[in-house]
Amino acid sequence: MKPLAVFLSSIVLLSCAGSRKNNKTPGKDERPNIVLILADDLGYSDIGCYGGEIETPNLDYLAANGLRFRRFYNTSRCCPTRASLLTGLYNQQAGIGEMTTARNEQGYRGYLTENTVTLAEVLKDAGYHTAMSGKWHVSNTVEQATPEAQLKWLNHQASHPYFSPVEQYPVSRGFEKYYGNIFGVVDYFDPFSLVNGTTPVDKVPEGYYHTDAINDTAVSYIKTLSKEDKPFFLYVAQTAPHWPLQALPEDIKKYEQTYKAGWDAIREARYKKMVAQGLIDPATTPLSPRMNKELSWENNPDKEWDARAMAVHAAMIDRMDQGIGRIIQALKESGKLGNTIIVFLSDNGASPENCMRYGPGFDRPGQTRDGKEIHYPVKKDVLPGPQTTFASIGERWANVANTPYQYAKAQSYEGGVRTPMIVYWPKGVNAKGGFTDHMGHVMDFMPTFLQVAKAHYPDTYRGHNITPYTGVSLLPAFEGKERQGHDALYNEHFNARYVREGEWKLVSLAGDTTWRLYRINQDETELNDLAGQHPDIVSKMAAQWRQWANTHNVFPKPGKK
Repeated sequence: MKPLAVFLSSIVLLSCAGSRKNNKTPGKDERPNIVLILADDLGYSDIGCYGGEIETPNLDYLAANGLRFRRFYNTSRCCPTRASLLTGLYNQQAGIGEMTTARNEQGYRGYLTENTVTLAEVLKDAGYHTAMSGKWHVSNTVEQATPEAQLKWLNHQASHPYFSPVEQYPVSRGFEKYYGNIFGVVDYFDPFSLVNGTTPVDKVPEGYYHTDAINDTAVSYIKTLSKEDKPFFLYVAQTAPHWPLQALPEDIKKYEQTYKAGWDAIREARYKKMVAQGLIDPATTPLSPRMNKELSWENNPDKEWDARAMAVHAAMIDRMDQGIGRIIQALKESGKLGNTIIVFLSDNGASPENCMRYGPGFDRPGQTRDGKEIHYPVKKDVLPGPQTTFASIGERWANVANTPYQYAKAQSYEGGVRTPMIVYWPKGVNAKGGFTDHMGHVMDFMPTFLQVAKAHYPDTYRGHNITPYTGVSLLPAFEGKERQGHDALYNEHFNARYVREGEWKLVSLAGDTTWRLYRINQDETELNDLAGQHPDIVSKMAAQWRQWANTHNVFPKPGKK
């Protein structure tokens, strides 16, 4: 066996020890298994079945035999989306209004608060096995007393027992088994904050790549849990394609020529493919103008670096899809594929962040374990891809990844909050290969999975009153039936805000208090601001947003009302 396979086998054997005791359910349990796969910073149009040129045959298979949502929403950022997805609540209700820093405000505690239950807790109590591999990022992250001590820890030159309070770890929130990273940002070749259960994984084998480890751990969990006549819930929280741009050479090679065509050519090709697929209607969803269009590809002095950056982004997605293929194969070989719900989506739009300018600190190392310097190529002087660089695709490629929408991660415009969403379920999805316009949100998984698992949502849990979930079941949409969805949807993240109700969407950018109004069903790329023509609607919806904010633990910064 390869070193990585041996390493992961030992991880799974340790984490599964004792999990099969006293869990036998009388009779055959016909409830479906649930595999929830969440990508990290994936753009709306990155995967093949949503218009992209990146090779994703396994996700394309799920789409061709499942259902694609055109209008599905996240909360525009990594940890808030995970909080909402896991609890069925708006993220502020769950305690993560911004990031994982602890604050005194109820909506900004930086971890899943005691008024919540997770999908794993509810499903476990209903008789499901529960397991998770990958990125947690919904607990207060521990920092050392000085920047120097923190950097030494990040560089694997010091060890500490916990990366967050242990009572906030996945195994303390309903997951029987967990292998993955507690922090949000990791080196793909030697991840920081890696744990098995609650035990730090101090060293990884030669040839380790984190995306493979996440997916292969999921495969091992499936093989183990499939031996019982008991359903399981498996949460596979990918880190790909979140920066740093780090991929395997053979995957990068597949795309080394692709992005030399430039931003406009790739974006236009994606748009045409989306129209041809029937994913978007050009009458209501024209291609928005490219952001930062003042620089053309022809005049770009960094063409080589930029083409390489997007090639690495593509390689990371390609590698993730390969692992998803192994998950599908494991379900097939275990005889579980026909009675398993597989869901795939992204936590937010592609990232416009320039991670190079941050440099080492908090969650970004300065050296590899063996002392090699990690370069942050602010001047784009070192090509991304290997372990020794920390880089990101930047604003222009993020805009391409989010085709045809405007803006990106952290904003409440569609480029930040709309996600591809695929549901594969042979026994439950009727319109195989089809699309749905049902509007869904990540908080909807809680009532959906409660329904299929015949599970009970508690009023109290571990002595705490539990906030009633705010999601709406997606099951009618899966079955091709009429669905009474949300009357309205809301968002707030670092003062980027929206309210969407009926034909209207009211939205503002982070750093700009101006409300803009779009007739969203006819203008899905948010090009025609109608706020000046309909001040009454702006006033009404702004008041509606404030009422939601006041009742859902949302506390925007002073002056951002």
